Amino acid sequence: MRAYISYFKLRFISGLQYRTAAWAGIATQFFFGFVYIMVYSAFYESGSGSIPMDLASLSTYLWLNQALFALVNQTYKDRELFDLIKTGNISYELLRPKDMYFMWFFKILGQRLANVTLRFLPLVLVTVFLPKPYNLGGPSSLSALGLFLVSLFIGTLLITAISVFYPIVMLTTLNEKGIVNIIVVLADILSGVVVPVPFFPRFLKIISSYLPFQYVSDLPFRLYVGNIGISSGIKMIIIQVVWLLILIVIGYLLIKKNLKRVEVQGG
Repeated sequence: MRAYISYFKLRFISGLQYRTAAWAGIATQFFFGFVYIMVYSAFYESGSGSIPMDLASLSTYLWLNQALFALVNQTYKDRELFDLIKTGNISYELLRPKDMYFMWFFKILGQRLANVTLRFLPLVLVTVFLPKPYNLGGPSSLSALGLFLVSLFIGTLLITAISVFYPIVMLTTLNEKGIVNIIVVLADILSGVVVPVPFFPRFLKIISSYLPFQYVSDLPFRLYVGNIGISSGIKMIIIQVVWLLILIVIGYLLIKKNLKRVEVQGG
């Protein structure tokens, strides 16, 4: 376990060096946050039907999404792992006396946490002082805050397990496009990053509930604003844990299977 923690630390420390990219990311998150809120504000002012979330809660949801985007982003693909497979340098990974699945898992986890560490605080410090109801508000209750933190921690592990699938698929296809891009697009839509899940049509909500993507970010954010009750939130966190275990087991078995027939060409 100590070796895997070392992989995590190395990637985390390395990721903290890219401060220019972090500032660019902060500016991007501010821009999209304001755009989303303006769009939804116009929707709220013109709409006459039932609204699944009030504007203040939605603004908080959207700012949490932007502040933690680098952590919960479904479209993130680790280019370093893809390059290892493309160039054949994966052979060096095979020589290490460690399990490759967990090596990749902790590397991706370290990179994600490094990315969000540089961006989270500046964005939060600004958005909490915006005028209501467009600001980042506080949690609906202490219980909601506690469940939010638990769910966010599990969601971080869950999105890492999903991200490990992309290089595993590439071990078979030798291409990060195609099926990987299809999964990324579906994950991005069904996770609530583009449109929050409460605004989905009924059939799409049902589909989303049977897939792991909404449990990465939509669940913790809705727990924070009180859109999901405490008892329902606990049940959904249990589902979140089940999905995490399922994805880790499937990913672990797939990488073991693929490594038995991997071919490295060149010399």
